[in-house]
Amino acid sequence: MEILRSREAVRRWTAAHHAAGRTVALVPTMGFLHRAHTDLMRAAADHADVVIASIFVNPTQFGPDEDFDRYPRDESGDLEKAKAAGCAAAFLPSVAEMYPPNPSTRVTVATLSTHLCGASRPVFFDGICTIVAKLFHIVGCDVAVFGEKDFQQLAIIRRMVRDLDFPVRIVGHPLVREPDGLTMSSRNAYLSPAQRRDALTLSKALAEADARFRAGERDADTLRALLRGRLEAVGSIAVDYAELVDAETLQPVLGAIDRPTLAAVAVDLGGTRLIDNTVLGRDRPG
Repeated sequence: MEILRSREAVRRWTAAHHAAGRTVALVPTMGFLHRAHTDLMRAAADHADVVIASIFVNPTQFGPDEDFDRYPRDESGDLEKAKAAGCAAAFLPSVAEMYPPNPSTRVTVATLSTHLCGASRPVFFDGICTIVAKLFHIVGCDVAVFGEKDFQQLAIIRRMVRDLDFPVRIVGHPLVREPDGLTMSSRNAYLSPAQRRDALTLSKALAEADARFRAGERDADTLRALLRGRLEAVGSIAVDYAELVDAETLQPVLGAIDRPTLAAVAVDLGGTRLIDNTVLGRDRPG
């Protein structure tokens, strides 16, 4: 696996593969890799001839009081995992490599980014779109793979690619859970054993809402109240949102559910932000 740290090195790498007739898939990450990340990398190999992972903790998606400085990092471990997952290259740029001094350009996807996570993290999706747009330009990939754990992010990236005519095919990959049901996340490392037990409330509440939906419940307000009630019953959890939204437009679903609907939750648990989601009634992989 090649380790690349400059934009020029990545462009040369991609150009060489394209010249040889090979397609390139990109898996963007912020590092501290776990099985959900490596699953994305293995899945990317099904969609292109070679896979490159980017490992970059992007400062522009963090607000002033968020966890950029303490976000977990493990470069040597990340490189071992990316290599074992079959990546042909890893791109590990510095902040100075990715951003010029005093940058003044940001990419915004209106409407999709103003609610759910965007309501409480107003800079988050602009930072995501800006760094992903830069990565697409630098890497020149044919395919990019993103996890459905960040369902809103995936929808926003799809819209950005559509609106700005990026020649990149976006592939979504189902979220990955721990054996106990907790969604895999780098931020899980922040949780104490007691907090981790409380964090299971998210997946349990979503599973209960999905079971009620499968049993015939179609009133969005009823399921929304169920989600919020289960979360608020745990004293350590501060609820950011517990929502039912259209799985494509991400707009709130009101009244009867008659289209694919995303149940999504976000909470603060001891200073750690956790998110989880499920598409109601959708068959799960495996």
